[in-house]
Amino acid sequence: MQWTLWGGALLCVLGFASSVIVSTLDEIGVRQLGLDGAIQEESRKVRIQDVKLLSVRYWLLVLTIMFFYNGIFPFIADASKFIQDKYSYYSQKEAAYIAGAVYDSSLVLSASVGILIDYVGLRGVFAVACAVLTLPVFGLLAFTFVPPLVSTIWLGVTYSFAAASMWPSIPLVVPQATLGTAMGLATSVQMIGIGISNLVVGQILGTKSSETKIPLWRWQRMMIFMLANTISCIVTSVLLNVVDHRQGGTLNKTTKKSGQEQSDPDREPLTQAEEEPNEQDGDAVRSRSINS
Repeated sequence: MQWTLWGGALLCVLGFASSVIVSTLDEIGVRQLGLDGAIQEESRKVRIQDVKLLSVRYWLLVLTIMFFYNGIFPFIADASKFIQDKYSYYSQKEAAYIAGAVYDSSLVLSASVGILIDYVGLRGVFAVACAVLTLPVFGLLAFTFVPPLVSTIWLGVTYSFAAASMWPSIPLVVPQATLGTAMGLATSVQMIGIGISNLVVGQILGTKSSETKIPLWRWQRMMIFMLANTISCIVTSVLLNVVDHRQGGTLNKTTKKSGQEQSDPDREPLTQAEEEPNEQDGDAVRSRSINS
């Protein structure tokens, strides 16, 4: 346990250093693109009341993320115990390895999956596909004795695609000046959902001791709860695709279509009304220059 805690501390330090480097590179990149002034001006206009201006697509995307992770993290938290209780021939160490296969799969696949989605696009379609393909995982765990490693690897694959398709979709449906607010809200809603799900799972399992064997029917009820969250994810992701299609199909643009400049009402700057007088002033200056 001590080495685990030191490893976690090291990862936190590494994450902090990486965030400082990324922040510096981002600031340099924005300055090189000449966007620093515009972004700062637009950001000054952002108020807490502007949260209500975030689009329906954004909120559907947030709910899709929340429901998907509601079925992932609470399961992983209890997966080792579940494997030991249902498949009694696995030791505690083996059960922990099998439960960790979700993250191992993601570790191997995440980079290549991200490249694939950047190349193909279709983020909304991938979100629906991830939710649909996650359904059988909890069904197998609840009602069959298929080796649990199959389910955890399967879950790791869908988790990789979901993370690469859902979170990067947020910048596509919100104004750039509100991106930090939008990401923070999405994370907050996700964590609220996960917290509530953990409480529900605790009530379903009904024990405070890790040594007590939990009856199989309780585990089945937990898996049914995971299934309910996944079905909710399917519903919200389908609605997300419907709304996105009606508003130009930003999330499902292929690589060819993404290269074309198309306006998106959800990403219009908050200070657009203030930009029009500036454009008129610029036209007036150009007219005086031509006349002179």
